[in-house]
Amino acid sequence: MSTVSHRLYLPGSSPVHRVPAEVKIVCAVVAVFAVVATPRELFWPFAVYAAGLFALWWSAGISLRWIASRLLIELPFVVLAVLLPFAAGEPRTTFLGMSLSTTGLYAAWGIIAKGTVGVAISLTLAATTNIRELPGGLSRLHVPAMVVTIVVLMLRYVDVIADEAARMRLARISRGDDPRTIRQIGATARGIGSLFLRSYERGERVHLAMLSRGFTGSITEFGTEPATRRQWSLGITPAVAAICVCACAWVLP
Repeated sequence: MSTVSHRLYLPGSSPVHRVPAEVKIVCAVVAVFAVVATPRELFWPFAVYAAGLFALWWSAGISLRWIASRLLIELPFVVLAVLLPFAAGEPRTTFLGMSLSTTGLYAAWGIIAKGTVGVAISLTLAATTNIRELPGGLSRLHVPAMVVTIVVLMLRYVDVIADEAARMRLARISRGDDPRTIRQIGATARGIGSLFLRSYERGERVHLAMLSRGFTGSITEFGTEPATRRQWSLGITPAVAAICVCACAWVLP
């Protein structure tokens, strides 16, 4: 674990990278709740959230191209949101010759805006937090040891499983198979079952290896120090700003 970094992590020494993990986790969670609680009928709060994220990315050295390519994970939700103006009921409005539901338009905007900002916050946390920092950060937030272990091992071995799936796919292609065709759906299903069995067996072997090395049920914190009051006060600033924007959105007309 000491030499492993997750694929989403971007090594750096920026002020955002130096903030302790527990502070960034709390800041991200609070900020996401503030974004979700923001009225969807308003547009300016989400512009403020976006501006704050751009400032964080600039400070952390995260490129917009890196963020944009990973925001595609929310594409299925965007497709669902686009259909809402056509499916929702009254009242309706006309736009480019199409009759659209006003309620559906607001719902679609809320899904796209809140989802995009929420995913961007999560990506910012992942890009600036090394997986080595997670055990200590989660433990200092009093997350149960079993949950910490599950989260850390999941982040570590999801890439291992993805690599295994890629090797299995390459092996199929090298034997003249085309996994993209419908007629190969049976082989694809069997491949998924084989991948599950391999992953389960790998998990058993890893668990036995961990027990033989003295694993006691909790992940080692690697000697990281808890956050100071100054680090908390500075690191939580983006979350406080998000709360203020959300409160102003409810209070101001």
